[in-house]
Amino acid sequence: METILITGGAGFIGSHLTRLFVNKYPNYKIVNLDALTYAGNLNNLRDIENAPNYQFVKGDITDMEFVKNLFATHHFSGVLHCAAESHVDRSIADPLAFVRTNVIGTVSLLQAAKEHWKENMEGKLFYHISTDEVYGSLGDEGFFTEETAYDPRSPYSASKASSDHFVRAYHHTYHLPVKISNCSNNYGPFHFPEKLIPLCIHNIINKKPLPIYGKGENVRDWLFVEDHVRAIDTIYHKGKIGETYNIGGHNEWTNIALVKELCHQMDQKLGREAGESEQLITYVKDRAGHDLRYAIDATKLKEELGWMPSLQFEEGLSKTIDWYLNNSEWLANVTSGDYQKYYTSLYGA
Repeated sequence: METILITGGAGFIGSHLTRLFVNKYPNYKIVNLDALTYAGNLNNLRDIENAPNYQFVKGDITDMEFVKNLFATHHFSGVLHCAAESHVDRSIADPLAFVRTNVIGTVSLLQAAKEHWKENMEGKLFYHISTDEVYGSLGDEGFFTEETAYDPRSPYSASKASSDHFVRAYHHTYHLPVKISNCSNNYGPFHFPEKLIPLCIHNIINKKPLPIYGKGENVRDWLFVEDHVRAIDTIYHKGKIGETYNIGGHNEWTNIALVKELCHQMDQKLGREAGESEQLITYVKDRAGHDLRYAIDATKLKEELGWMPSLQFEEGLSKTIDWYLNNSEWLANVTSGDYQKYYTSLYGA
């Protein structure tokens, strides 16, 4: 039985990825390593927690000795490295936390893989999951390709850019078999409500203000999380060693247009008057160094491996809203306690 390590498997993207691999590949043993910080939640995986090919391990990827012992115990043939601090606002408030997890944590995993696989790299793979934010900011035109020069603008994107560089360095220096993917903004079920879409869903339900940075003109390319993990699966099994693949949703929206569409759908689903939720929109001081536009060109992934997103944004958004409305207990649990203090400090509401 092939054993694969998924890091951050209790988080948003990680839980969808873990579920996909556990259910689709019963001949793989999946070990989910997660530190269970604020965004890691084992409730995200209740449906597979007793699966015979699944095991959860609580631990910190920055603990080198722990990670080495984990490799020695399980003899992983593959790593899907999803664990990361990922919220730009948090990175502005505490950049060192992002250096620790995203840079030191990644190097810790790379070093453990290199040492454990040094006698035989055949059939091994270190897959690093990254972000389009490493490329910087686009103007009104153009797209990020795999050849776009890195130009990170926030502590978060700088930490992810650094981790990407280390992955490539281990490939070129030590011949570690690696693959990298850089994705656009994800959305979908189990998303912790500090990010725009789940935050607004939560606030609309509770008739709280919808904080929009600046004038809401920033543009993002939105990717349904289940499409993202399907792309990861494709790249993991069919992509070329040493290559990078961009994963995009082909769905560019300004923040304000997105929120208005969300308000429109929520009013219909909640039986409210048309336009009621839009009244909650509140413009707040813009984020420091806020990138104007991200947009992914995923041509390479389509032409080489045949992947395409399955959903247009309006349909994916509707499915996402329905999930949150049907899982109010999950939402209430993750928005209690310390999260409320963090939210107040960030948005003053």
